[in-house]
Amino acid sequence: MFTTTARGLLAGIVIATAAPAFAETIVREVEVTADLEAIQNTKAAAHWTALPDDLENAIVGALVGKTGEEGAKILVDIDEVELANSFQSAVGTAESRLVGDVAVTHDSDNTKFDAYELTVTFEQAGPFFVPGTDLSAISTDSQEYYDAMIAAFADHVVKNLK
Repeated sequence: MFTTTARGLLAGIVIATAAPAFAETIVREVEVTADLEAIQNTKAAAHWTALPDDLENAIVGALVGKTGEEGAKILVDIDEVELANSFQSAVGTAESRLVGDVAVTHDSDNTKFDAYELTVTFEQAGPFFVPGTDLSAISTDSQEYYDAMIAAFADHVVKNLK
């Protein structure tokens, strides 16, 4: 039989343990930057010139129900050299990747701060292709590749929020 103090202590432990599961980061702003002049592949550049806006929209879209007037700010800076190398490489899509620095800041909650380099590979983008897509026929300058890489990167950013 528990005493009142023991019950209160046990309830406090259960609530404290469960609290992180309910903690949710609210985001007030998303900003993506990329200097895409490094991309020399003309066909790829046709898709990738809108990368900052498209990635920003994909991140915001993945944050449905998690945005507000106050909250964290997500800053993403895409590594243009790495992106250009993926297009210039002769190894194809299997070795390609989208790399960027991600920083999360917050005006009043220091526990929400984070900074890391995020790399999304073609393999990680696999689940974001339309079902039935022949992945062996995908090239780095195709719209399908672009859409899947953007979706995978946005998904990882949102899942990494503290």
